[in-house]
Amino acid sequence: MKILIVTDSTADLPKEVVRKHDIGVVPLYINIGEESYLDGVEMSRAAFYTGLPEFKKQPTTAVPGIDAFIKAFNHAIESGADTIISLHISKTLSNTVDVARLAAQKVKDIPVHVLDTGNLSLGVGLLARRAALMAEAGEKVKTILAEINDKAQRTYTFAVLSTLEFLRRSGRLSNLQYGLGSLLILKPIIKMNNGVTELEKTRTITGSNRRLMQLVEEKGKLEELAFVHTHAPEKIARLQEEAAHFIPVGTQALVGEVTPVIGSHIGPGAVGFSFIQAA
Repeated sequence: MKILIVTDSTADLPKEVVRKHDIGVVPLYINIGEESYLDGVEMSRAAFYTGLPEFKKQPTTAVPGIDAFIKAFNHAIESGADTIISLHISKTLSNTVDVARLAAQKVKDIPVHVLDTGNLSLGVGLLARRAALMAEAGEKVKTILAEINDKAQRTYTFAVLSTLEFLRRSGRLSNLQYGLGSLLILKPIIKMNNGVTELEKTRTITGSNRRLMQLVEEKGKLEELAFVHTHAPEKIARLQEEAAHFIPVGTQALVGEVTPVIGSHIGPGAVGFSFIQAA
């Protein structure tokens, strides 16, 4: 049996990982003014983050239609898949997973299992890669689904934002909260696990970086770790050095630049981690 994995562009998987494991990636849309771009296809992430502070209107995002998922599923079938596992960004952030489920109902040739990972960025990507590795090792569908559902409960994404401005622009933060935050020079930490997003505020960038490391330490032993950032190569390089001891022995930490679909809300300059806590 050949099991292939499909995900969406919010998973932030490096292209070499996608190619190596033959993972299908369905791009979301980024809308800037009157123009619409396929995430990672028609606009690079560097171009998006460079232009973000100057865009006249706050960018918006859109979920691909059912046809985009059907196309990805059919491509997997043409590649020899007997079963498809499709993993996506948390439903609390996007209705991508709902569209994938509707598309899966249209596929009659083989079973398509659609999972809500309850996470974002490489929190999704790590789970997708793990599912692909298990499939390549010959694990049964039932075993893969059970393990990925279990790991999803233990998958976290933590990141320090450099500003509250883009949360305010996107409507995720009230003007009152923004005003207080700016006055106190707060540096927020965004936290995601099991479909729940939280915003923790710290007073300084030094304090936020210290707290970010503490949050990971509090989770104890890790199975896998990845680094995420929104167009902040120098910051993420420093974080990789400072957090090298968190990387589990025998594993390689992925580094992903966060999709503009999420970056439009949190802005450039954010850095953090996605990881799977050990059971």
